Amino acid sequence: MSAPALEELPGPGTPGAAAPEPRGSTGARGQARVAWAMLAPNLLLLGVFLAGPLVWAFLMAFQDKRSFGGGTWSGLDNFARLLADDVFWRALLNTAIFTVATVPVGVLMGLGLALLMDKALPGRGLFRTIVYLPIVVSSLVTSLVGLLLFDESVGIVNGVLADLGLGAVSWQSDGALAMTSVVVMTLWSRVGFSMVVYIAALQDVDPQVVEAARVDGAGPWQVTRRVVVPLLRPTTFFLVLVNLIWSFQVFDVVYVMTNGGPGYSTTMLVTYAYDEGFGPARNFGYGATVGVVLFVITVLLTLLQLRRGTRTEA
Repeated sequence: MSAPALEELPGPGTPGAAAPEPRGSTGARGQARVAWAMLAPNLLLLGVFLAGPLVWAFLMAFQDKRSFGGGTWSGLDNFARLLADDVFWRALLNTAIFTVATVPVGVLMGLGLALLMDKALPGRGLFRTIVYLPIVVSSLVTSLVGLLLFDESVGIVNGVLADLGLGAVSWQSDGALAMTSVVVMTLWSRVGFSMVVYIAALQDVDPQVVEAARVDGAGPWQVTRRVVVPLLRPTTFFLVLVNLIWSFQVFDVVYVMTNGGPGYSTTMLVTYAYDEGFGPARNFGYGATVGVVLFVITVLLTLLQLRRGTRTEA
């Protein structure tokens, strides 16, 4: 008596057989859903408060718009006016001067303080807190402190100079001095961030490499310059990039301390865009045009810095 034939089951290659589901695919899809669910609130905020206004600004740059209602399309008229606008070029020059004065100095001061605070000094934690405190408080508070310090009439700096028998300084009347006061307060508010980032990076410096340099006869200055600073190059690149973007977006300290004056000596691109869009003229279209140009310049400088950093690492 022959054994009953077993029913032949379709194999993986049999026509009509369902393809086997990869092991772990269900779990991967579940993790992806969880990740997107967690990202959704941030993506929503970025879309509403970043992407949406950015697209709207680009649209307004091509309109003659002077109210919150509808505007009329004007093509490239706003950009043509921009090219012939002396105040715009002055604001662009002021922004460039401000950036050159704050970015390298702020990064170098942060590095110096980090190297100092990384050592076993008495009260090191207190000094770190004091240096970092300005970036924790609101930028408006920092700007008001700057106004209190550098006001020509009742400022603390001029008060101290008067007590020393020296003449008062025209912090708001002289264009160069007004820019100096803005630069000083900006550095005061940013150095702490650079210092903390550098201190964190110093923790990753291999002490054996430093010790090997010392054994080879390198002094403290040579160790810092030839060993530590090159190892901190990625951190320096990051800080230069962040401070570059911050400098092109400066607003609070200028608006509170000098309001762009005297004349247009401290007018920056952001403050000029604000004055055009929300000042007496209410020219939203032209203000948006200045903002779009500022955005394009910032993106180009960022990409240039990224490309330079990639070449340096290669």
